Amino acid sequence: MGIFVLDGGFFTTVQDLGRWGVQKDGVPVSGVMDDFASRLANFLVGNEANEAVLEITMLGPTLRFEIGTVVAICGGEFSGKLNDQSVPLWQPFMVQPGDILAIGACRIGYRGYVAVSGGLHVPLLMNSRSTYTKAAIGGFYGRPLQKDDELSLRPAPCLPEWQPSWGIAFSIRQYINSQEKVIRAVEGPDFHTFTKESIEHFFTEVYEVTTQSDRMGYRLRGQKLQRSVDQEIVSEAVTFGTVQVPASGDPIVLMADRQTTGGYPRIAQVLAVDLPILAQARPGDRIRFQPSSWQEAQRLYIQREREMMYSRAIICQKWREINGANRFKL
Repeated sequence: MGIFVLDGGFFTTVQDLGRWGVQKDGVPVSGVMDDFASRLANFLVGNEANEAVLEITMLGPTLRFEIGTVVAICGGEFSGKLNDQSVPLWQPFMVQPGDILAIGACRIGYRGYVAVSGGLHVPLLMNSRSTYTKAAIGGFYGRPLQKDDELSLRPAPCLPEWQPSWGIAFSIRQYINSQEKVIRAVEGPDFHTFTKESIEHFFTEVYEVTTQSDRMGYRLRGQKLQRSVDQEIVSEAVTFGTVQVPASGDPIVLMADRQTTGGYPRIAQVLAVDLPILAQARPGDRIRFQPSSWQEAQRLYIQREREMMYSRAIICQKWREINGANRFKL
């Protein structure tokens, strides 16, 4: 007993932070595309960062709640209504048994995350609840949600007696807003096998996200890239944000459902802190790559994690004030 799906939306799946540790067996990591938004959504409802959430794409689902709980929606600017009343984004709100949450179209960005206090009760598969639809494994029967599905919920740790009136500051959400997204990247293992002109093009030209993009990879359209050497590439490990260049010359940025290894030359690697920006790009959006360094990538990653833990501590304090108890080990 938990959530009854009245409409599954365009592409709604159960995801957590990924299925790590089994890439050696050929199993993709999967997990959320935008871990920044999903983690904050979980914190807002009193969950730990890795609780399973609903990842919604472009058009959200319509859900009827069978029990009372706390919900938060983070990510892209989706329209949302609870019993025909608008609900805030990036802020926790209460739902009661019988309430209907309808999440409409995304106005800005592309993906949103629905976190429910306690988390979704779906089976663990290889220590993850993430859905990998290409193999039909994980999540809710390995597929997107459909009409008449029923999701069970785990016990909710946070059930306040009044609606919370706090949330995430608008300034923190600004990474979603631009249609031309600046994505920082470092040199990939095969960077120096590309021509000087191609390297210059990669870091100066604008690329467009094509309609052939999905959770596995973003196919980009723009200035074609060429290599200065003609040699085969041995398949090697790839990760979230690896930029590959196939024979067509059009870059592909690997995303959450990426394969575990790849044989295309790797011109660049997107910085981890910019992956949420990329995850919110929709077909037609423009991407401009900006050169960075491994030192800057590490510094920015540490800075973001500190800011994330600071946000978590502030949210935890808010829940303490409501519940009168310490829910987290800080």
